[in-house]
Amino acid sequence: MRSKIAMVIVLGLMVFSKDVFARDIQRDSTATEEVQATLKKSWFESIQLRGYAQLRYNRLLETNPDLSCDQCDKSWGDNGGFFFRRIRLVFYGQIHERVYFYIQPDFASGGGNFAQIRDAYFDLGLDQKQEFRLRIGQSKVPFGFENLQSSQNRTPLDRNDGLNSAVANERDIGVMFYYAPSVIRKRFSYLVSSGLKGSGDYGVFGFGLYNGQTANQPDKNNSLHVVSRLTYPFELPSGQIFETSFQGYTGKFVINRNPQTDFDQTEFKEYRYGPSFILYPQPFGIQAEFNWGRGPEYDPETNTVNDAPLEGGYVLASYFLKKGKDIFIPFTRYHYYKGGKKHELDATKHRVKEMEIGMEWQPHKNFELVAMYTISDRTFENSLNPNNRQKGSLLRLQAQINF
Repeated sequence: MRSKIAMVIVLGLMVFSKDVFARDIQRDSTATEEVQATLKKSWFESIQLRGYAQLRYNRLLETNPDLSCDQCDKSWGDNGGFFFRRIRLVFYGQIHERVYFYIQPDFASGGGNFAQIRDAYFDLGLDQKQEFRLRIGQSKVPFGFENLQSSQNRTPLDRNDGLNSAVANERDIGVMFYYAPSVIRKRFSYLVSSGLKGSGDYGVFGFGLYNGQTANQPDKNNSLHVVSRLTYPFELPSGQIFETSFQGYTGKFVINRNPQTDFDQTEFKEYRYGPSFILYPQPFGIQAEFNWGRGPEYDPETNTVNDAPLEGGYVLASYFLKKGKDIFIPFTRYHYYKGGKKHELDATKHRVKEMEIGMEWQPHKNFELVAMYTISDRTFENSLNPNNRQKGSLLRLQAQINF
């Protein structure tokens, strides 16, 4: 009898233990899932990498080897051969719900294939939707659509002199404030990802303070530049999108000048303002920008640098044609500039009239080939070369890899 009672007790304990053990397994499993669900992404899961490289050749059908544009392309002109115009890697990511970072080095800077920082900034979202942002670091100055447009997306090989002379390399160090509603931020993103050659998201309204001496240059005075831009991409019921903008900046710039010209004055006040209009190629597109202002400019008659008026801009027409998987974008652009280039020696005097006719071919998203015929009339004069007007034409080629 006792043995039967003992057997029942043992069996009862076994059943009870089994039930408890099963519940413990379930509890442990649930706890593990809860822990795993709360684990945050590792830093390397938040960082992404992309980039592109451009190889150029500018000597075909060249009529004047003395015709060049140092700011445009250092391989343009005499002794130019195959040339890496850009080799860029972009490290970027949303490392916090309100913090985005972007670092872009270029491994083909200055024509010597050495590395140099192009962008290094982070965006701090000021609200949950990140419609209000602060951009802190070295980034593009919001002045001009084509200046903000990535060289990876732009159709002509180089930016126009008229607006690009405002900010060499388009960048500087400072703090920018940007605002755009969420729906417009998505539209800005679509205009790039769709292949319509958008400029990217620099807000509907932008305002910023920056050093003013251009990218990778230390500040040379105690005066900051101020810039502001207002833009809006309108979408018609047909789906056609056009964008209008107005921008301006002001500040004091310290030039690099020959001591023989009057080394006592190196700081000049400057300002610029102007509109932009972009009709995105769906399939026909037109792009036009112009700006006016004042700034330093070399005077060959007096061998000095004066405060002088400046003006310049361009008109670009293009057509987006898709044949199967291939994309063809024929384009033509005329651009004009009259003024000094503050970042060149003695604020070099420039007079530019240039016509370009070209075609971009994209057989797939990872490769692009551009052929562009350029007819140019350029005057660029400073104390080392006070009588220099060059005319000519040439066929320019660029192969681009996107990854």
